[in-house]
Amino acid sequence: MTPLEIVLIIVLIIVLIILLSGIHILKEWERGGVVLTLGRFTGLKGPGIIYVTPIISKMNQVISTRIQAVSFKTESTFTKDNVPINVDAVMYFQVVDPQRAALNVENYLQATNYSAQTTLREVLGKTMFDEVLSEREKIGEAARQIIDEKTETWGGVKVSSVEIRDVVVPSNLQEAMSRQAAAERERRSRVTLALAEVEAAQKMVEAANQYVDNPTAFQLRWLNILYEIGLEGKGTLMMVPINTPAAGLVSNPFTIKGMTESTGDHAEKGP
Repeated sequence: MTPLEIVLIIVLIIVLIILLSGIHILKEWERGGVVLTLGRFTGLKGPGIIYVTPIISKMNQVISTRIQAVSFKTESTFTKDNVPINVDAVMYFQVVDPQRAALNVENYLQATNYSAQTTLREVLGKTMFDEVLSEREKIGEAARQIIDEKTETWGGVKVSSVEIRDVVVPSNLQEAMSRQAAAERERRSRVTLALAEVEAAQKMVEAANQYVDNPTAFQLRWLNILYEIGLEGKGTLMMVPINTPAAGLVSNPFTIKGMTESTGDHAEKGP
C-alpha cells in the first residue's frame, strides 16, 4: 500500500467520524434546543434519532418538556407587619414552548428561579405574619400566578404550583409565640371549666326543683349519700346532723299507723 493510499484512508476515516458525529438520539421528553446553521436558527429537532450537520450546524442545548421541581429560599424577608422570616419553598414548572425558552432568555432555569425568589418576596411583603403561618396555600397560589405571567411571556414556561415548605422565624419571636399559645390554651381551659360549672349549676337547680316537688325523693337521696360515705372505709367518721330527714316517716301511712297502735298498747298497759 502506497503512502498516498494510506493518507486517503486516514482522510476518509476522519471524514466518516465527522459525519457520524452529527447523529444524536433524544428521549421522548427531550427537544433539541437551539439548532443554528451558519449562525441562524433553523428549528428544534427531536425526539428520536436526529442529525445535525457537523461544522456548519450546532445544537446548543437539550430542553426537557417534563415537569421540573426547583427548590428556592427567600432569606431575611419582612412581612407587612415588619416580621423578619426565612421561607423555604418549591416550585413546579414545565416548558410548554421550547423555542421561546431557548431563544428569548439566556438561561430559562436560572431566570425562572430568580423570578420565583423575587416574586415570593413581593407577595410576603404584602402579607401579615399570621397569614403567612395560616394561609400558605393562598400565598403560594398568588405567587404562582405572578411567576406564571412572567415566565410564560418571555420563556414559554408554565408554572403549575408554588408550595411553601417551611417558615423560619427568629428565636425571640418563637418564644413569644410559645407564650401566646400557652396563654391561649390556658384561656380555653378556663372557659371550658366555667362552662362546665354553669352546666353543673343548672343541673343542680333542676334537681333541687324536683326535690321540692317530691320530698320522698329528697329523703332517699339523703340516705344514698350516707350510704356512699359509709363505703369509703372502716375508719370513716360520719357526723349526722340533728335535722336529718327520715325517709318514709311522714309520707308512709303504714309507719304512722303502726306507731299509733304501738303507742296505744303502751298506754293501756300503763298504770
